[in-house]
Amino acid sequence: MAVAFSMAWLEAGVESPASGDQARSVLAAFRGELYRCLTARADALFELADAVLCADGPVRALAALSLEPEHRRGHGAAYDAVNAGRVDIARLRWSLAALPSPAWPDGRIRLAADVSNWLRPGAVTSPERMFCHVYGRGKGNAQMIPGWPYSFVAALEPGRSSWTAVLDAVRLGPDDDETEVTAAQVRQVITRLIAAGHWHAGDPDMLIVFDAGYDVTRLAWQLADLPVEMAGRLRSDRVLYFPAPPRAGKYSTAAAAAWDRLHPRLTHRAAWLDHDGELPVIDGTLIRLTVDHLPGDRNPPPVWLWFSRTGATPADVDRCWQSFLRRFDLEHTFRLLKQVLGWTAPKLRDPAAADRWTWLIIAAHAQLRLARTLAEDLRLPWQRPAPAGRLTPARVRRGFRNIHPTAGCPAGAPKPGKPGPGRPPGSKNRRPAPSYDVGKTTKREPTLKARREGKG
Repeated sequence: MAVAFSMAWLEAGVESPASGDQARSVLAAFRGELYRCLTARADALFELADAVLCADGPVRALAALSLEPEHRRGHGAAYDAVNAGRVDIARLRWSLAALPSPAWPDGRIRLAADVSNWLRPGAVTSPERMFCHVYGRGKGNAQMIPGWPYSFVAALEPGRSSWTAVLDAVRLGPDDDETEVTAAQVRQVITRLIAAGHWHAGDPDMLIVFDAGYDVTRLAWQLADLPVEMAGRLRSDRVLYFPAPPRAGKYSTAAAAAWDRLHPRLTHRAAWLDHDGELPVIDGTLIRLTVDHLPGDRNPPPVWLWFSRTGATPADVDRCWQSFLRRFDLEHTFRLLKQVLGWTAPKLRDPAAADRWTWLIIAAHAQLRLARTLAEDLRLPWQRPAPAGRLTPARVRRGFRNIHPTAGCPAGAPKPGKPGPGRPPGSKNRRPAPSYDVGKTTKREPTLKARREGKG
């Protein structure tokens, strides 16, 4: 994996892409590293990513990308690249970790983890689909739709911004424990960031924010050996306890002015079935965030956060909830990936092809981040001018075609060829694709009560 550290910006000690020639060299170096991460159908995959970046409008179909000038091959090559190509995902992960990290005034790295779904409701021949929770318009209109859920980890930027630095993505399968997968994913991301030189001994701990769908208490327990602090949103009905008294005494009412050293009741008992001994007490800080009103004279309910650090100062509390609010920048990234870059546009059958296309989109998004200081504001007539350095990812993409000729293109020219004969006219498909069920395929573990009673 050390090959990722041989790129130009690491050798030069560049911490953030500046304007001009330096930013252009960083972009060209990453494009060269991306090409080396493509181990099969490299030319077609690379030009497919360029077509995504240089298309005039949102990506609606995979075949339509073959009409872009940057894709010099036919539509058959586009599908062949996604279905039969190969991407060295491990190497690409190291390359993304080696890129300049968003800088915060206090020098602390802030990460966010969230799940975004690639919905495939009608793809009965696609394996490993799960029921994805999707919010509908209006109250109580949430639905469970089959699809492929992906867990993303991204670095957040300070201030109001729609930019994030996507560092990793993992597709959740029917046999996966979501918390176990997230813990392993976050651990690997932090390991790569430390190895890339973004964190050194003595630096402030990294802060990771999670939404309500994550078991932040269990994640804090599993990642306690890493230099990280965690903050996650709690459900309003979650039960927390003050510190337990000595075992020899009786429980008495705790008189505490601050909500410090509170530990949640471990309700997800199936996750702790393999834990030896009594369940742990995981202390933290409970934070209640309230807003007087929102547009439309709405009175929103309070937001409850659990912070994995005890003894937090008022400055720590402010940093925690302010960083949690920046987590919503990841929603802008998901919207860009889906609505503009066409992450969920292709109708792919194989989940491995979906993973390949996902990483191609992540690499395209990374190129937009590196080119943000090089792009001109090619705004539409009804759009307002953007201040210098405040171009959105969509506006950077609009000007990427002007940057592309000077960014380097390691892909080779296509060779002349003829299309295959295809299926003979009038013949039928004698090998139909198999159908797959949706959802979990493994038997759930018994509860602690059932295990104690001998029913496991």
